[in-house]
Formats: sequence, C-alpha cells, structure tokens
Amino acid sequence: MKTYYMLTKPGIILGNVITTAAGFALASKGHIDYWLFVVTMLGLSFVIASAGVFNNYIDRAMDAKMERTKERALVKGLISSQHALLFATALGLLGMSILILYTNLLAAFVALFGFFVYLVLYAFWKYRSFYGTIVGSLAGAVPPVVGYCAVSHHFDTGAFLLFMLLVLWQMPHFFAIAVYRLDDYTAASIPVLPLQKGMYTTKVHMVLYIIAFTGTALLLTVMGYTGAIYFIVAALLGLAWLGFCLNGFKIKNDTLWARQMFRISLVVIMALCLTMTLDVVS
Repeated sequence: MKTYYMLTKPGIILGNVITTAAGFALASKGHIDYWLFVVTMLGLSFVIASAGVFNNYIDRAMDAKMERTKERALVKGLISSQHALLFATALGLLGMSILILYTNLLAAFVALFGFFVYLVLYAFWKYRSFYGTIVGSLAGAVPPVVGYCAVSHHFDTGAFLLFMLLVLWQMPHFFAIAVYRLDDYTAASIPVLPLQKGMYTTKVHMVLYIIAFTGTALLLTVMGYTGAIYFIVAALLGLAWLGFCLNGFKIKNDTLWARQMFRISLVVIMALCLTMTLDVVS
C-alpha cells in the first residue's frame, strides 16, 4: 500500500490542498460551509493524486536517469505499468465524481482543465522547451481556483488574482529547483532555463517574477478581498524574498543559494495562504 501511496506524490497533494483551502476561505468571506470544504478537498486531492500517478507513468524513462527519481516504484518495477494506469484512472474518476456531485460543474471543469494541462500540455512541452515551466505553472495554479469556485460558483476577479498569484509564485520556485537539481536535468536532457540560458538570466527572471508576484498579492487587498494585515504580511514577505533573490547575484555557491530560495518560496506561499485565510474581508 505504501508503494501505491507514494505514486500519488503526497507532498504535492499536501501543498495543493493548502492553496485550495486559501481559495476556499477567500470566497467564503468568513462563512465556511464545512461539508463543502471537506468534499472539495477530498475530490481535488483524488484528482491531483491521479495526475501524480499518471505523471509517474509518463516520466518513468526519464526518472531512471535522475538521481532523485531513480528509486521510484515504476522505475524499479515494484508496480506494473498496467496496475499504475488502473490506479490512476480509478483515482481520477473518483475525484471528478465527488467534485461534480457535491460541488459544482465550474469547480469540476477547472480541476479537469488543470489535469489536462499537467498531463498533456506540460508533459509535451517540458522535454522540448524551457517554456514548459510556464505551462506547468498553469496547472499548479488551478487548485486555489477550484476552492474559490466551489464556493462562489463563478470565475471573477478574485479567482483570476489567485490564479495569477500561483503562476507567478511557481516560476521562481521552479527555477530554484532547476538550479540545485541541474545535474539531474542535464542527465535527463530536460531543457530548463538555467541549462539553456545560464544562471544570470535565470536569476533576472526570478527577480522579475517575484516583483510581479508581490504586486499581484497586494492587489487582493486593493480589490477588497483581504484586509490590512494581509497587505502588510504580503508586502514584507515579497520584499524579503526579493532581497534574498537579489543577493544571489553576489553569491558564488548557486546550488546552496537555490536550495535556500526553494525553502523561502515555501515559507512565503504557506504564510501568505494562512494570512489570506485569517484576514478575509467579509
């Protein structure tokens, strides 16, 4: 059972559940429907788990070439490809059924859109161009929108800002991973930005995305979705993240710096989601 569980990429599920909860809270405006919250989290978690298993199947040949993934179950033959595909299909059908039956069609459609982008568009682009990172960020930005739409039943400015917030956050987050895992990506011939354009260009891109991320985060208060506490926290987090990123131009050990940037990016999004949940304008 543990082997099947690890196929679902539980760490990714947990991260996406947190952002989904923030989107749900933002749309709820302080009035939480706990039954709706539970079924939204459960349904989307199954959909994300399905995508994780399918992704393991798609990437099994490349995973064998990378140090961090060479021990995965499909690479080592601990689970057959047929069983993995059946497992992924069952998870996906279960998750979509829960979303359709207990939330609404818009939330289910948004989840399906993210599923399609991740497994079809991202799977196609990531081995062909460094622009694949952008495509992947579109899928990763879907969970908070699902949470938001499950409550609101419509896609509005709040949903759009959440989507853009996660897109912009993921880019420097992914670039940091690409830098400290550069040897793996080189071995698998995956064209990530630092491999294609170099470290300096990557760092410039990270700075620009963090600036755009911070501006988008602040817009949630400007547009009346969150309060002053959220605004202050978002500004401080954005400035701290930007300052550490700028310091990367002086640091010689790019691998160490990138690992720290990765950890900081996680702190930023977790703290922002928590503050967003607690400081919603009702």
